[in-house]
Amino acid sequence: MEQGINVVLMEKTATGELRKIEERVWSMNMVAALEHVNYIVVGDREYETIEGRLNVDLGSLELLLVPMQS
Repeated sequence: MEQGINVVLMEKTATGELRKIEERVWSMNMVAALEHVNYIVVGDREYETIEGRLNVDLGSLELLLVPMQS
C-alpha cells in the first residue's frame, strides 16, 4: 500500500515573508500531477507554484506558493 509523502505548502507574502499554509500527506499521484500544473487551490484560494524543495532531513516536499490576485 502506497503511503505518499508529506507536503508542506508555504506562501510567499507580498512583503517577502514565508507563511506555512498547511502540511499534509499527498499521494504519489498528486505529487506526479505537479508536473502538469502551475496553480494550486487551497482553502478556496488560488496560488501559483513557484518552486519546490525536497527536504531529505524531514522527509517532506516543500512547495513555495504565491497568492493570485482575485
